[in-house]
Amino acid sequence: MAFLRSSTRPEVPSLLQGSRVWLRQPQIGDYVAWAELRAMSRDHLVPWEPLWPRDDLTRSGYRRRVRHYQREAREDQGYAFSIFQSGDDRLIGGVTLSNLRRGITQAATLGYWLGRPYTGQGLMTDAVKSIIEFSFDTLQLHRLDAAAMPVNAPSIRVLERAGFEHEGFAKSYLKISGAWEDHVLYGLVAPSVGGRSA
Repeated sequence: MAFLRSSTRPEVPSLLQGSRVWLRQPQIGDYVAWAELRAMSRDHLVPWEPLWPRDDLTRSGYRRRVRHYQREAREDQGYAFSIFQSGDDRLIGGVTLSNLRRGITQAATLGYWLGRPYTGQGLMTDAVKSIIEFSFDTLQLHRLDAAAMPVNAPSIRVLERAGFEHEGFAKSYLKISGAWEDHVLYGLVAPSVGGRSA
């Protein structure tokens, strides 16, 4: 019966455009650029990420990652995007919406990474603002959640510049680089529509 069916999957645009970056879903053809950027940025990224699988930078590992992203998007459970710098179209990082919840929650968790050569230039803030627009306008989500380790000042700055509000503190929240780490919690609620929250 029609009323028992889950809502249809949102129509995801092929490209999200920021002012200095553009985003699209990861493709197998991105492997070489992705692997080179992750390898050159390894020391920069490892302190803030879960342990990398042994085969993380291999072609088969990347193919498995892309298939996972595609499956999550088909099932409306998460969306991943590669970030490219406008002008030279160089791959510079990635952003994900994971743990997407529908029903009475209508929320997802934001995650992101940026290659070492591109930090400190406002590029991730631009990418996150594009994902916020996509989350609220296309996916019709009500809120986004995000977390950062208290010592990760650059990540906290990205969230605050993008409009996220500090909401709390969680002890031993995520297993990062092999250890359970405390995190500060941030949230962003969709803008009000006609005086009511979207």
